[in-house]
Amino acid sequence: MSGTSARLAGPVEIVGTGLIGTSIALACRRAGLEVLLTDRDPDHVRTATGLGAGRPRTDDDEPQLVVVAVPPDALGKAIRDALDTAGPETVVTDVGSVKAAPLDAVAGHPAVSRYVGSHPMAGTEHSGPLTANAELFDGRPWAVTPGPDATASAARLVEALVVLCGAVPVRLSPYEHDRAVARTSHVPHLMASLVAGTLAGAPADHLALSGTGVRDVTRVAGGDPRLYSQIIGGNAAAVAALLTEVRERLDLALEAIAGDDRAGLESLLAYGQAGTRAIPGKHGAAPQEMAAVRVALPDQPGGLARLFADAGASGVNIEDVRIDHDPGRPVGQVEIDVVADRAEELRVALESKGWVTHR
Repeated sequence: MSGTSARLAGPVEIVGTGLIGTSIALACRRAGLEVLLTDRDPDHVRTATGLGAGRPRTDDDEPQLVVVAVPPDALGKAIRDALDTAGPETVVTDVGSVKAAPLDAVAGHPAVSRYVGSHPMAGTEHSGPLTANAELFDGRPWAVTPGPDATASAARLVEALVVLCGAVPVRLSPYEHDRAVARTSHVPHLMASLVAGTLAGAPADHLALSGTGVRDVTRVAGGDPRLYSQIIGGNAAAVAALLTEVRERLDLALEAIAGDDRAGLESLLAYGQAGTRAIPGKHGAAPQEMAAVRVALPDQPGGLARLFADAGASGVNIEDVRIDHDPGRPVGQVEIDVVADRAEELRVALESKGWVTHR
């Protein structure tokens, strides 16, 4: 075993057996690596062990790589502890959502050259080892953020973990990473929470009009407030800078609405539309124009499976799916996103199978 090699042979120690840590453990086990589990909550270790994610670490174990997957406020100390107790060649990474703060926390440590931060851009609004799965990172970007003192071999070993987990490594500096995730994750989460807050305590007859739009905008607001307050607070400078930009545009929107300035309002909406078009498409490729094929779906067992089977038989690839339930009838509407120039082909194929589509 050698931490100076880019070949990941194991053992891999996971410190923190929540959703992300246990999912990494399961991905490593899928690849045949030995996995050691550590958590201050023994119930989490027992649960992760029962899922086949690895075994509890003992004092005699010497991991090749330690992955620290603890809440943001605990990252700095946990990384330092891992560097203190690991063998002389063990590489340490973390998977926290903020990268500059942990690096600052280990600055000056005698083993800082063996620390390389990282951040998988994957997860759900759920938490805990029971929500983990080995496929969580498949095809997802995973930032690798070596500091100025990190060795090249340590960075390559962390990238080997990323590839083993099925993700795509993306090299960034810790500070550029924090600016990027403020824009693509932290501010969107905060804005979703602010919008969702307008629904709390709303009259029932207002909420009865909820559709896919409000669900799309507010979905991530269901995440753990304690965790996300740590994430956003740990990236305060970058988040505050972007919120200032958002506040300026919000002021412009208020002025346009109050002054019945339709041209100004349209300009703001068009700017937002341009932002949606800037989001990379599937597998990081240039975004393609999409169209939604809307299909009426009776609320019956097996209906969705039959719809997917018929859509698959058409040969048109499904890019995304949304389901909206009709509050007044036992029927819903499924929106199937496909590449725009194949939407009519899918619509015709589904109608030939007896499905009712809406244009």
